[in-house]
Amino acid sequence: MLGKDSTYREFNDEDDHSEEMQSPDFFRDVVEDGEERHESLSPEEDAGDSTPPMRVSKACLKNVFTVALIFVYLLLTTVAAFLAYQTISDFLEKLNHPVMSVTYKEVDAFSPPGIALYPGNARLLSCRHHYHDHIPPLVDPGKPQEGDCVIKEVTYFGLFTNQTKKALVVRGPSDVRSKELIFMQFSLNKTEEDFSAITYMLFAKFSDLDYSLNKSEFMRDCERNYSTWTFSGGFRTWVKMSLVRTSGKSNQSVEFRQESAVVKFNDKRPEIERSNQLFFVVFEWRDPFLQEIQLIVTANPWSSAAILCGVFMALFKAANFAKLTVQWIIRMRKRHLRNKARQQGIIN
Repeated sequence: MLGKDSTYREFNDEDDHSEEMQSPDFFRDVVEDGEERHESLSPEEDAGDSTPPMRVSKACLKNVFTVALIFVYLLLTTVAAFLAYQTISDFLEKLNHPVMSVTYKEVDAFSPPGIALYPGNARLLSCRHHYHDHIPPLVDPGKPQEGDCVIKEVTYFGLFTNQTKKALVVRGPSDVRSKELIFMQFSLNKTEEDFSAITYMLFAKFSDLDYSLNKSEFMRDCERNYSTWTFSGGFRTWVKMSLVRTSGKSNQSVEFRQESAVVKFNDKRPEIERSNQLFFVVFEWRDPFLQEIQLIVTANPWSSAAILCGVFMALFKAANFAKLTVQWIIRMRKRHLRNKARQQGIIN
């Protein structure tokens, strides 16, 4: 009974299935189902089936990587050019502005400087050497007295005024340990000026005047290279000198610096003699230290040249890489256009 029932049931299923296949609605459903499946496939999936997606991704990555490399090398080129400009600017700045190295050298004696005085209408009364800052009391001020200074008189045409100038050049003090000084007196009988003063100038060595063949030209050169100062009448002007020597690669110069103090003269002369105005001046070295200034150029041409060589090599490498990259991009573009044309011909 069980076998008959199962057999009967299978035959009934097959009959039912055959009846469905024979019905016209069955083929309509199959066709509509196939159309729905065909419509469900998008054009992107069709294109994706025709070309592999990994190939497109690699091409994009190559293009992005190439653009990034070009950008990086352009940035490095800009940095290298800026570094070259900065190196050249720093080198020129250091070359034009050397660093000063200041040293102090202690000496026992200086070379006697030259003290050029331009008294004009004033008359030199006395010039004496003293030691240990001791100046004895004045005896008969306003009258000529004996002196022990070495004095030379030079007449020449002035550098700026082009007029005849008369200079009294005195050999200055040298023994700085014993505090050697020179004390000078001048008198001026009558003057039409509202303010009376005597101009003086200091130069490095008095012996240079002795050895010079043209003393007038030597004084003109001193007037060109050294500064001038003044001291007025009715006072005692105490001048303390210091010497500064500047040396560099190309030139050497000597400069005097001074500190001056003024003390009023208590004139005890009779009223008749006071018409003669008196001038007093003292010259002395300030201290036994010679100041030496050396100009040092910190710019090193070899290091700057090495930096510039490295920068130019980097620029050359960057330019060469950019050239090869552009050539590769052009070649890849031509290959792409050639493949596209070939595919177009196959489709046609």
